[in-house]
Amino acid sequence: MLCHTSAASEQALSKSVKACGSEALALLGQMKQRDSLATANDNKLRAALETILTTAEKLRPRGLELQQGELGDLVEQEMAATSAAVESAAARIEEMLNKSRAVDTGVKMEVNERILASCTELMQAIKELILSSKDLQRDIVESGRGAASMKEFYAKNSRWTEGLISASKAVGWGATVMVDAADMVVQGKGKFEELMVCSHEIAASTAQLVAASKVKADKDSANLHRLQQASRGVTQATATVVASTKSGKSQIEDTETMDFSSMTLTQIKRQEMDAQVTVLELETRLQKERERLGELRKKHYELAGVAEGWGEEEEGTG
Repeated sequence: MLCHTSAASEQALSKSVKACGSEALALLGQMKQRDSLATANDNKLRAALETILTTAEKLRPRGLELQQGELGDLVEQEMAATSAAVESAAARIEEMLNKSRAVDTGVKMEVNERILASCTELMQAIKELILSSKDLQRDIVESGRGAASMKEFYAKNSRWTEGLISASKAVGWGATVMVDAADMVVQGKGKFEELMVCSHEIAASTAQLVAASKVKADKDSANLHRLQQASRGVTQATATVVASTKSGKSQIEDTETMDFSSMTLTQIKRQEMDAQVTVLELETRLQKERERLGELRKKHYELAGVAEGWGEEEEGTG
């Protein structure tokens, strides 16, 4: 229904623009001829322009100009969606663990169990963080809304509200991506490094949620302290995922013993040279990627600060 309405509005806008163009050409022709109908055509042109403005207004992106009720509803919806994403991720991890126990043995099963157990602990820590964030948000709204309704408070503090929505989405996305990476690793199709990167990413996403949640909080709030403690729990759980992943990668690589007993001297020399070339290529690439990562992080923090405005006071608030 929304798509149909948007398409109809776009068609109306196109029709209005064409009509405006026709009126403008007519007015230009009349002005050249100094005809007495110039004034009438001028009025028609004004009317056509007003029609364009009215139609375009309907198509304008809503962004931070969401209606009061919608802003309040969106916060609840996004937090609920994030909780659902984390619950789904935890359920997937349990399924992956059961499957690994059924088909894997030895070192592979040991590695998979350790990695998936650390992922489960991380999901539990994120759940606690989300609950703490909800409680703190409730405190903030209750203490700051005065005579206004909750929905009016969200609308008045729209930048803060949008920050919460964005941060919540980032956490849900991070949990899903991390579990996807873990799934590929336990199947032997993914890279351990990708899982470690995803773990760091989810830590950054939860830090974003903490920053968005506490920006308007009372520093002595019990729920703020609880949120900060939950945040430390996520950080520790993330470190455990990274550590278990590194350890697992080492174990798997150690079991893949290289056997050179059947190789000739020429073959060994050839592989030695190839290995030296690969090492040089990887070292060069690593340096470039580190520089690129530094620039990306710098730009990310710059854009995030501008977009979310967490450190800025809302208009009309102290």
